[in-house]
Formats: sequence, C-alpha cells, structure tokens
Amino acid sequence: MLSKLILISPILFSSATCAWAAELGGLSAGDVLGPAAVAPLEKPQPPARLIVDAPLAGPLRKGAVFIQYRAENLRIEPVFGPEALKVTPRIGHIHVVVDGNPWHWADASGEPVILVGLPAGKHKVTIILADPTHKPLDSKTVEFIVPEHVAASH
Repeated sequence: MLSKLILISPILFSSATCAWAAELGGLSAGDVLGPAAVAPLEKPQPPARLIVDAPLAGPLRKGAVFIQYRAENLRIEPVFGPEALKVTPRIGHIHVVVDGNPWHWADASGEPVILVGLPAGKHKVTIILADPTHKPLDSKTVEFIVPEHVAASH
C-alpha cells in the first residue's frame, strides 16, 4: 500500500501545483507570499551590548579559562569591511585583550573564549564587541586568579 501511495503522490502533487499556478498567473512572489522576511528596518537599531560572564569555576581550578559571552542587538558573524556595515540586523565580532597587552586577536565564532597556559596569579581579559570595520561598540573586562598549584604542573 505504501509503494502505491509513493507512486501516486507525485502525480497528485503535480496536478494540484499546476491548478494552483494557473489561478495565480501574473502575480508576483510578493503578491502571493507577502513582504520579504528580511526587510529594511524602519527605525534605528538599539545599541549593541556585550554581556560577559565570569570564567567558569570548574575549568579555572584546573588552569583553563572559559569565558562565555553574548551580544545583544548584534549577531557575531565572520564578515568584515565597510560594506558589512549595511547589513541589518547588524553584525560584528569580538576582540580579546589579555592582561592589557598591546596585541589582541579578533574572533567571529561566537564560541566561548578559552585560554590555557596562563601563569599563576591575577589576570584580566577584556572582550571588545566590534563592528565589521573593527570599531569598538562595547567592552567588558573580567578578572580572575589562576591557582598556584595548577600553574606549577604545566
């Protein structure tokens, strides 16, 4: 019975599709489906905001720093350059600075920031939410301590 249903089904579907298409002749996709799912925003977007959690306690006790974050009013995407500023809703990425060093790295994965191999002691990580041209939009800094006994074992 199932095999007959599978053989008959495409024929019924094809006939129904042709009848439906004939009734809609001359109508545009917008006429049938309504407005596009992605449309230009009618009012300015609210400011992008960064939320950063303290490092997860379990991994930190073992010397690994896992910092979870999320962005509000911005999607983390690996798209860069001035043309990407036109995308709505807005997109961007993060920059990560460890212990105030002059160097940093950019990340567009949306995954937690993970650091291993830091020496024992107090550290701080600044996460900067940036637009596709690397312009900072918001930032948060977390401070934590890598335990002494863990650093010595690395």
